[in-house]
Amino acid sequence: MSIQPVVAAVDGSQDSLRALDWALDAAYRRGVPLRVVHVRQYAPWPQAEALAAAPPDPDDDAVLEQVRDHLKGRTVLPEVEYTALDGAPGAVLPELGVTAGLLVLGSRGRGGFASLLLGSNSLAAARDAECPVVVVPRPRESEDDAPPAPGPRVVTGLNVDSPDEATLAFALGEAALRGARLSVVTAYPWPLQTWMLPGEMPPPGIDQDAVEHENRVLARGFLAAHRERHPEVAVDVLTLPGDAAGHLVDASRGADLVVVGRHRRRLLAPARMMGSVTQAVLLHAASPVAVVPPAPAEE
Repeated sequence: MSIQPVVAAVDGSQDSLRALDWALDAAYRRGVPLRVVHVRQYAPWPQAEALAAAPPDPDDDAVLEQVRDHLKGRTVLPEVEYTALDGAPGAVLPELGVTAGLLVLGSRGRGGFASLLLGSNSLAAARDAECPVVVVPRPRESEDDAPPAPGPRVVTGLNVDSPDEATLAFALGEAALRGARLSVVTAYPWPLQTWMLPGEMPPPGIDQDAVEHENRVLARGFLAAHRERHPEVAVDVLTLPGDAAGHLVDASRGADLVVVGRHRRRLLAPARMMGSVTQAVLLHAASPVAVVPPAPAEE
């Protein structure tokens, strides 16, 4: 099996340089090469025809030269290679995931509106790439409300009604690479909504403690096989009422990484989708977010 590199997408922005630093660390931990890629927008006509005849030279790319300057003087680096491509970034970036083990990019690049929390290229890559995609956010103006971090921590969500094995496997593996604790957040709806027709008797009361206990038992059962592969990882299961996205965003403060899954394709919805929880976490998490595609056999 060929070694799959970590790919860092850069565009000259500070966001992409932060993503580059995250990708460097990820490649070093994995013992794989880092591929730095700059996708240049198609040139306006008539220059586009000339560019099509002459592939871009990575040694003559101002953005990649900026990256080389950014890395100059660092002594601990993985093997680094540079690639320049022409095309529409929103289409080209997801394609890089076919040969990558991990694709890393900033939450926003040079284009678009400054007020956007997530750029269109980052959204397209997280939704469409074949490999896990890590989106590195901009630093928050104030992290005074962040809880004290006792050590490295990875956070993931678990839906006990539809557990995502690929997401759990990635989260445990990432925690093992980082020597981090894994916090598994499983949320359940509360208060429960009951709909009755006129004249119907209300159902007996449901004990919240019993619902919470059932969710915790199910979560630990789903985690058991993954924990056997990484017994060195300490795992906390947090069973909380209410909105899963809100709990994951809260848990992202002070975390090294939040890991979420992407929806599987369905018969009536064949296009790739991310789901409302994943999109909300991408928009609002304080830490980098990894979006994990479902296993190919499950698609």
